Amino acid sequence: MSSGMTVEQRWAQFHRYGPYTLLGIAVLMAALSSGIIGMSRGETYVTGLLVLAALVLQLWWGRREPGVPPKSRPAQGYYVLRTLIAFALCWFNPFFSVYAIVGYFDVGHLLPPRFVRPGLLCTAVIMAGAQCGSGMPPASPVNWAAFGALFLLHAFLTLLFGNLSAREEERTRRQTATISELERANTRLEQALAENATLHAQLLLQAREAGIADERRRLAAEIHDTIAQGLTGIITQLQAVTSTRDPAVARAHLGRAAGLARHSLGEARRSVRDLVPAALEEDDLPGALGRTVTDWEERTGVRADFTVTGTVEPLHGEVGSTLLRIAEESLSNAARHAGASRAGVTLSYMGDEITLDVRDDGCGFDPAALPSHDGTGGFGLGGMRARAERIAGTVEIETEPGQGTAVSARVPLVRRP
Repeated sequence: MSSGMTVEQRWAQFHRYGPYTLLGIAVLMAALSSGIIGMSRGETYVTGLLVLAALVLQLWWGRREPGVPPKSRPAQGYYVLRTLIAFALCWFNPFFSVYAIVGYFDVGHLLPPRFVRPGLLCTAVIMAGAQCGSGMPPASPVNWAAFGALFLLHAFLTLLFGNLSAREEERTRRQTATISELERANTRLEQALAENATLHAQLLLQAREAGIADERRRLAAEIHDTIAQGLTGIITQLQAVTSTRDPAVARAHLGRAAGLARHSLGEARRSVRDLVPAALEEDDLPGALGRTVTDWEERTGVRADFTVTGTVEPLHGEVGSTLLRIAEESLSNAARHAGASRAGVTLSYMGDEITLDVRDDGCGFDPAALPSHDGTGGFGLGGMRARAERIAGTVEIETEPGQGTAVSARVPLVRRP
């Protein structure tokens, strides 16, 4: 037998060819011992016929076994006939017990569980009778005593083989169940992998679409916060020119309009380049915010204060850009809608977090009455929140009608690489 065979394959080989081998050895030993045993000619002929019957039975079973389920009626019939033939052979010559011993090894394979122990006990009777010294039946009380002792020994072996058979049966059952479960798990895994592949493709498509949509919103908000606000300021200054007859005041408004136009042009060029606020190219965030507050105060005539708390640190460009845009939008909203007489901007460095607070004493508003930001209209409160969320920050609004407005932005303090 091949060394690569499994235990089950080895047992299958034994069940198929073992009886032939044991029968051949028994016939050889019986022939050599026929003179010692004292078999008559008639007993020799009968023994020969029994050997032929055993051989025919084994040939018949060898052809039927591949298509016969274990423990079926044909398998039980084969075991019973073989046991009867072995008993008869041992009656004439005890050396045929070599053939009878095969009943110990395949009883669990051929008989149902309830017949295993009776089958083993029958084999134990045959073995004990063959080994008691006089064959079957025992010839003297001494032989009967030997038969009893040997039967007890073989009964013990019967229990041993029965337990081994039961364990083998249970192990086979567990192994079969495990293999079935593994096959089911493998099927489920293949299905899950196929579903994951489909889901992964869908997620990639959704992420691509979400990235495109987010970039469009970001660009729209950037244009709104730069060019649109600059144009609004220019229009305001030009309207002021048309409403005054004082040449000096008109020149001042025209100068501011020209400055806003230049600033907006620079912002437009810068937005095309890398969308980083131009003010941050020349200064850090506190400096850029300070100039923004001063410019807003000059344009609107509303008093505005700017305060920095904590230790100033160099910030990542995206963090500075986000806070500067939120401040510009908050001040722009205060100028257009609040009717405030005073505003304040506070930038606070707080360890791993940086906060921006913009307050005014204007008319306030009802946040619930505002339409939700859908990306198609202005980029006021919704745009500020979207900016902050892109860098894992938040924006909170505290306001009541007639009580002013406070915008508070909190973002992680990410230092410049």
